[in-house]
Amino acid sequence: MIGLLSGTSMDGVDVAVAELRLDGDTVQLRPLGATVLPYPDALHEKLRAVLPPAGCSAEDLCRLDTYIGQQFAAAARLGIELAGGHADFVASLGQTIYHWVQGSGRARGTLQIGQPAWIAEATGLPVVADLRARDVAAGGQGAPLAGVFDALWLADEPGTTVALNIGGIANITVVGGRRPLAYDTGPGNALIDLAAGRITGTPQDTDGRIAASGTIHAELLELLLADGYYRRPAPKSTGKEHFNADYLARALDKLPAEIGDGDLLATLTELTARTIADACRNEQAAKVVASGGGVRNPVLLTALRRLLDAPLVVSDDLGMPADGKEAYLTALLGFLTWHGVSGNAPGTTGAAGPRLLGSITPGAGPLRLPEPANQQPRRLRMQPGNTAQEALCDLST
Repeated sequence: MIGLLSGTSMDGVDVAVAELRLDGDTVQLRPLGATVLPYPDALHEKLRAVLPPAGCSAEDLCRLDTYIGQQFAAAARLGIELAGGHADFVASLGQTIYHWVQGSGRARGTLQIGQPAWIAEATGLPVVADLRARDVAAGGQGAPLAGVFDALWLADEPGTTVALNIGGIANITVVGGRRPLAYDTGPGNALIDLAAGRITGTPQDTDGRIAASGTIHAELLELLLADGYYRRPAPKSTGKEHFNADYLARALDKLPAEIGDGDLLATLTELTARTIADACRNEQAAKVVASGGGVRNPVLLTALRRLLDAPLVVSDDLGMPADGKEAYLTALLGFLTWHGVSGNAPGTTGAAGPRLLGSITPGAGPLRLPEPANQQPRRLRMQPGNTAQEALCDLST
């Protein structure tokens, strides 16, 4: 099956293809390949133009839902090629355009665009989509949904392991700790990309070069760390509705003098590292396993290793491609729904209980689902493609 999503960095569609099989209480997953289909520049700009605090009309939303759906359809066709010309179905997490969190920290709604009908029409395959809304309706945060995957994947690691994903927003899953837990720690690349885009025209500090040229601005860092989000109890979630251009501008306006480009990027990189490290320390992490685009920023990784009390490894070291992990997660979530199995971990998102996630759009023919599984999977066997190595993980919670 094919897993698709575009994260909060909004730079393109992540595509992953996996062979999944349900064997009793074990899900066996063999990664077959992953890639990214970048958004065209014009589409990327349209997305950025409607992010808060900007407005978004019904016309804007309709057009974007169509354009993103068509881009996801193209990504799905690319996934079929990666699969050798055949796939059974597609799972799509879409493109988050708004995540509604009240001041109290409760998630009230979430909106992902990328109409799945375009994917079904382009591929003839059924599509499992809209995977976050049911968790929110059940009182959960709807994000991050990585808890199920991470708990299965890392359950045999000794002590408390934290799975860290650094996208536009950074999130962690705590495995083997005092309780199952997953939450957004705060900005990952969101503010870094925003500042880099203003400086260079490209929303990315490639290899952390700009940050490496500067010095951490203590006063700005203190202002940013004063944000109340960091002191909210978990589970919690956030997004670019909060950490956006106006947010950064308000902080900069409080400084008595302008800050240089290098110092700004150095400070924002330190903010991401500090808030991640504080969260991992609070969860008494014995090891941190990192994935997502942020792991390609050596300045950020160096800062994390300096601030963490635990060793940090990249998920590639454990056989899971850091750039493709969330797309493989999407494939797993779709697979669980397809087999009538809950895809949320209530202890991680705060939902009232386990729920079947998503909606299914039929493909070219009648929808034929397998018989629902008669037990919740408790084990994930990952079979790295083209290698003999296997990691058997047991889910005990």
